[in-house]
Amino acid sequence: MTPERLEELRRDRRSRLSAAEYIEGVLAGDRMLLGRAITLIESTRPEDAELAQEILDACLPRSGRSLRVGITGAPGVGKSSVIETLGMHLIRERRENVAVLAIDPSSTISRGSILADKTRMSALANDEHAFVRPSPSGGSLGGVARRTREAMLLCEAAGYRNVIVETVGVGQSETAVRSMVDFFLLLILAGAGDELQGMKRGIVEMTDLIAVNKADGDNRPRAALARQQYESALRLFAPPATGWIPKVVTCSALTGEGIAGIWETVLEHHCWMRQAGQLEKQRRAQLLGWMREMIDETLREDFARNSAVASQLGDRERDVLEGRMSPFRAAQTLIETYRGGKPPAAGTN
Repeated sequence: MTPERLEELRRDRRSRLSAAEYIEGVLAGDRMLLGRAITLIESTRPEDAELAQEILDACLPRSGRSLRVGITGAPGVGKSSVIETLGMHLIRERRENVAVLAIDPSSTISRGSILADKTRMSALANDEHAFVRPSPSGGSLGGVARRTREAMLLCEAAGYRNVIVETVGVGQSETAVRSMVDFFLLLILAGAGDELQGMKRGIVEMTDLIAVNKADGDNRPRAALARQQYESALRLFAPPATGWIPKVVTCSALTGEGIAGIWETVLEHHCWMRQAGQLEKQRRAQLLGWMREMIDETLREDFARNSAVASQLGDRERDVLEGRMSPFRAAQTLIETYRGGKPPAAGTN
């Protein structure tokens, strides 16, 4: 791509690019074109799907070389602050680049998102060695966006050595990110009340490291106590299938204390997983899970677009609400319609 063409694209971000231009830009590590490529793969427009797939297919061979880290925690725990401090540590101290995929919650009413992570991570977002991409969750479960895996693939192809995924952090369903990263970090606060009661067992069992954030000033003693409590609680859980024993540390995004130690644990875990043969095994399982997830998503979308199903959906919903048909029977009726079979008569249960 010529410098003139690149400058033209920078001036006019609405112009449609060819697959070759997207691919060349991503593989060259151009942040503007990487961002536009992610926008394309996040698009729900049918006309964008084929172009997006062509880009992903071309970038796939250049992916898989990054260290993938997922970070979660309840709202207010300081995820963005920790990620910015951690990202700047990678850039300034380790001379490495970093991509951050930050997932913002979408409103269940308007479907909109604030997408303020670039504001919360202003230093990192403005550093040439970092790429910060906020994306709306779009109602997707698991704390991630609909196309987080694909966005991660493009970041890896663009040459980012480290990819960090910041989840929504709603505290209820953060499991999807575990299926796409190598390392899962849970951030918590001390003194927020009922620390151990608030532990989500499912999340904790998937965690590779728990970090008690805001361990500074007068909060240091409480953070140290919370660390001891979590260390004791973790002993009650069965050892993870990988054999890695999760750790608990304290840190402060404000002072930077403990941040380097977090990354040392990430590197220790990565080395251990490689030597134990677990990293390749885990990533292969993630690829198969990704394929199955795409099958489920495609079938759901195809079902929703089916004209015969759409013509009956309203009637079946009324049958369920008015007690003429059980939800199970209504679902089976619509599925039979989708398959082209003869559906049971309305009003049966």
